This record gives sequence, C-alpha cells and structure tokens, in this order.
Amino acid sequence: MDSIHQEMTIGAAPARVHAALTDAREFAALTGAPATIDPIPGGAFSCFGGMIEGRFLESSPQRIVQAWRVANWPGGCYSIVTFGLQGDGASTRLILDHAAFPDDERAHLEGGWGKMYFEPLKRHLET
Repeated sequence: MDSIHQEMTIGAAPARVHAALTDAREFAALTGAPATIDPIPGGAFSCFGGMIEGRFLESSPQRIVQAWRVANWPGGCYSIVTFGLQGDGASTRLILDHAAFPDDERAHLEGGWGKMYFEPLKRHLET
C-alpha cells in the first residue's frame, strides 16, 4: 500500500505551526473541536471531539510522528502520520506522510487532510 504524501506552505514560522499541531488549545482553536494533546513521546492525543486519537512517537521542532487512528477503526488498528516542518523565511513547508492505514480509507483520508488540517492551519495562522 502506498502512503499519502501532501505538502503545503503556510505563512507562519515553524514554531507556530508546531504549536498549532501539538498544543491542545491551539488545535481546538483552529479546528473548532475539542482536543487533548500530550506532545511527548508516548503521550496521548485526542482531537475532533475524540474522532481522531493516538500517541506521539516523536515530537521535535522539525518533525512530529504519531501513531494515529480514526476512533471507528477496528481496535488496535493504527496508522503512522509524520509531519515534517521546514522553515522557509517567515513561512513553513509542511510535509505530511501518512502510512499503514486501511486500504478502503485512502480516498477519505486524502481529502480529509486538506479539509480538516491544512486549510484550517492556513486560516488560523495566516490571519
């Protein structure tokens, strides 16, 4: 199975993008939905009111890796989400790789990253 790979540039510094992805208050503000986030290796997260959940495998200023799942997936079914953050002046190149998800979820996930993560990040951080 191929992974999902998406990239976009956000008009905000990498530290701001990182905070938006790893701070519960910031994430809830950009999505409009409840979130709990403990961004240390092994720390749990739950966002979109519990629809997405998982654990942090890695969290550094340049890279976030999560064991990530949709709550209605079969128990124990996790995928791997990696966010790469590359500074580019006052902007950040956000690189997403999502691997090991159920085959029948691909189309939904591909569209969901833009709608639920990238577009809200741009709106929240570029205003």
